[in-house]
Amino acid sequence: MTLAERLPTFELDALRSLQVNARRLAGEAGRRGEEAEALLPLIEAELSQREAAAPKKVRAVRKRKVVVAEADAESIPVAG
Repeated sequence: MTLAERLPTFELDALRSLQVNARRLAGEAGRRGEEAEALLPLIEAELSQREAAAPKKVRAVRKRKVVVAEADAESIPVAG
């Protein structure tokens, strides 16, 4: 089984790490660089699929607690 075939079985963190390493190696000359260049589109496609399939995170809106102070008759300023 090739690395390209195993991509769907990778954990998300491992897939992101593989993407970083493939980007780094893609600029190198030789076999490793060529393999990295070939894997990059496959890795990015897998990451895109996972992002599309993941449920969107919804931020919960916190309700603020409003404290209303009761005023007594003596504390209210009177004009005049």
